Amino acid sequence: MSKFLGEFDCKLDAKGRMMVPVGLKKQLPEAGDKGLVINRGFEKHLVIYTRKEWDKIVEELEKRNQYEKKTREFMRYFTRGASELTLDGAGRVLLPKSLLEYAGIESDVVLACQFNKIEVWAEDAYNAQLDNEPENFAKLAEEVMGGAGRRSDDE
Repeated sequence: MSKFLGEFDCKLDAKGRMMVPVGLKKQLPEAGDKGLVINRGFEKHLVIYTRKEWDKIVEELEKRNQYEKKTREFMRYFTRGASELTLDGAGRVLLPKSLLEYAGIESDVVLACQFNKIEVWAEDAYNAQLDNEPENFAKLAEEVMGGAGRRSDDE
């Protein structure tokens, strides 16, 4: 599984194409052959996955009980707008207009790497979210990372 690292500022051209930064392109060796998938995120942003990672997600979704209404609704909303991305000869990807509208992306974009995915944010929305960092980030870390099931250093 790919583990992405970094945060990159980008701009869209008039056609909705984005140049993939060199530092990120180096982390995407399979993108040229197998492509990428872009999808709506849970907040108003987009998410890029490698094809391999997207296929794992789809396999997991296929195991869910599609006779349950909540499952069908989740699948419908989760996959809505999912599209393949292909790098062109100049190292650009064309982002689907409907996804750009969903995320409120017009020109300035932040690519925020998060382990196995790349979040795509309108720059102003990304900065606004970071401006709302919890006052006590250490407490949040304790709540998320310090819970049951994790081994402490004393053990």
